[in-house]
Amino acid sequence: MKAIFSSLPLPQFDTVYALLRITTGFLMLLHGWEVFDPTLMAEYGKWLNDLHFPAPQFMAWLGKGTELVAGACLMLGFATRLMTIPLMIAMLVVAFGMGHGKIWYGDQHPFLFVLLNVLFLFGGGGKWSLDGVLFDRR
Repeated sequence: MKAIFSSLPLPQFDTVYALLRITTGFLMLLHGWEVFDPTLMAEYGKWLNDLHFPAPQFMAWLGKGTELVAGACLMLGFATRLMTIPLMIAMLVVAFGMGHGKIWYGDQHPFLFVLLNVLFLFGGGGKWSLDGVLFDRR
């Protein structure tokens, strides 16, 4: 009972944190995988053009490319803190530039990804990550 009310993490925290990071990275990678669908990428470019984004086709490729590469890095826990920054920027653009700031209803996923990336920015890759293997000499 004491563990339930304690402010300390449970013993399984490292594993749960890794699963959350890997799942979030996988979902970002899936969103970014759309970069391999030229028809869909053209539609995104048209949508961004309708929203008056500068260089809409480039922005579509940049956003999807960011989701793909940074999502893969997040899954692996490689350069975790560095990769959260472009992901947060991309998701903030989606949430507020494309979604008009409707974060409390409708499509809430982009803002949820921002919040998860804030966690990974401050938490790093964690114990079960390439960052831990490559950079933590304990």
